[in-house]
Amino acid sequence: MCNHDKHNNNKKTKRGIALEHGQAHQQDHQNWSRRTFLRQLGVAGTASFLLGKMPLTAITSSPLAMALSGATTEDRILVLIRLKGGNDGLNTIIPLFDYGTYQSGRPNIAIPENEVINLTGELGMPNSMGALENMWQDGQMKIVNNVGYEDHSLSHFRSTDLWASGADANEVADSGWLGRLLEQEYPDFLNNPPLTPPAIQMGSAGNLVFNNTDGFDMSLNVANPEQLYTIAQTGQLHDPLAVPDCHYGEQLSYLRSVANNTFRYAEVVADAYGEGSNSVEYDNNSLAEQLALVARMIRGGLGTRLYMVVHDGFDTHANQGNNHPGLMNQLSRAVQHFHEDLSNGGHGERALSMTFSEFGRRIEQNASDGTDHGAAAPLLMFGEGLNGNGSLGGLPDLEEVDNNGNLQYTTDFRQIYATVLEQWLCIDGNLVDQVMGETYERLSGLGLSCTPVSTWSPQELSNVNLEAYYHAGQLFLSYDLATASPVNITLYNMLGQPMKTVFQGYQMSGNQQFSLPLSDIGWAAGVYVVNLRVGNQQHSKQIRLVR
Repeated sequence: MCNHDKHNNNKKTKRGIALEHGQAHQQDHQNWSRRTFLRQLGVAGTASFLLGKMPLTAITSSPLAMALSGATTEDRILVLIRLKGGNDGLNTIIPLFDYGTYQSGRPNIAIPENEVINLTGELGMPNSMGALENMWQDGQMKIVNNVGYEDHSLSHFRSTDLWASGADANEVADSGWLGRLLEQEYPDFLNNPPLTPPAIQMGSAGNLVFNNTDGFDMSLNVANPEQLYTIAQTGQLHDPLAVPDCHYGEQLSYLRSVANNTFRYAEVVADAYGEGSNSVEYDNNSLAEQLALVARMIRGGLGTRLYMVVHDGFDTHANQGNNHPGLMNQLSRAVQHFHEDLSNGGHGERALSMTFSEFGRRIEQNASDGTDHGAAAPLLMFGEGLNGNGSLGGLPDLEEVDNNGNLQYTTDFRQIYATVLEQWLCIDGNLVDQVMGETYERLSGLGLSCTPVSTWSPQELSNVNLEAYYHAGQLFLSYDLATASPVNITLYNMLGQPMKTVFQGYQMSGNQQFSLPLSDIGWAAGVYVVNLRVGNQQHSKQIRLVR
């Protein structure tokens, strides 16, 4: 049953900061869930939808995407581990250097000193994370302390978008840092699809990280490991025959067939799953299942190099002492098993994984033996490519806090993004700066070094300044031609069906404009795509028709 209750969407000054703020906190979660649902309804914006038998996604024509999708056994892999809900950094990496202040602010939930694994003499981690101790000793783990950004948002919804987009706190962004990267040179998402999905994410529907500037999710995005299991084991998402024997059943069967066809990468994922195997026994929880799938596909030869998985449950406003240690134990064991699994298969040097969360938690516990939304927190990185353990970003200052009593940040999260892009994925530094919107200082202490195997150099794409919009019953198009060229303009719906050829012929250089009445072809409200082919290059724009 759908919930038809009306919700008040008025903006709050501080939303969802504490459990006792009740209504504001619940509203933040409702908004977060609502947009997640809407984005899942917009599955036509994912990498899997076809347009003229080709995936509707900018990822298919980016030279970087081609490099990322043609991975060999030597190419590098980045795995993002999203700690959803706002992880408490002080109970993750414990400030032994100022343990008294830490304990006094958390009399009921502080980790006892005799239950802390000493890492650096100044910092430790709880025994619940003991599975990572060997990775630390082997030089496969690093800590980046005090990670955050200026004017940190305390809203799950807003801060998640900022981390995914790389935008400033006063900006609204609808694209992700990896999505922008992948469309950088070739915004046309119709041409030359890769053979394997360049990005896969599980359990993060609605996250912006792989969205391009038109709002399309350029990853193979599944809601949970079970969906990816189904695709991997059967080559399809749904059984189109298992439907009711009625007219509704016929419609459902058709829709399921369309959905199956949109998963262009089902066969290659299934092949990699069949070729691969896991060499370690993972635990029985969602994060472990996700990472086990990723490891198996890597070991099976899948060319995908970008992954994101999610570990949920970190909104620990109450009873944190009972909940947080279990979450950290699951994280630690899953990460340790994942990297061991890859190492056993000869892929250990290829994979770098890192955690991130929308914010940390307050220094002081609340009245419910939990912690409220905070700001800066540590980010953890794992992999043989780190070339040693260590801590970056300085020590957290529990005395010099912001106006809300939160830890101050010293490392901008976008510095980490830029460093990983340039020093791990070997992307040209100028392009990294362009994608990130400005130059962020690289972190020298991560130990990463770029020895590229499949780097790429940008190719020139003529900028035609394509503009497309709908107004008052007409579609308006405008574009520029640098030289006289053969031109084809075709309009498609989101099932990949051509709706109308606007123009096909030869045009002289200069600005070209068209207006097309849509009333005579019976278009329904929805999302459509304008495809402009100039010579052998293609340019595309999404339009939304409102009737």
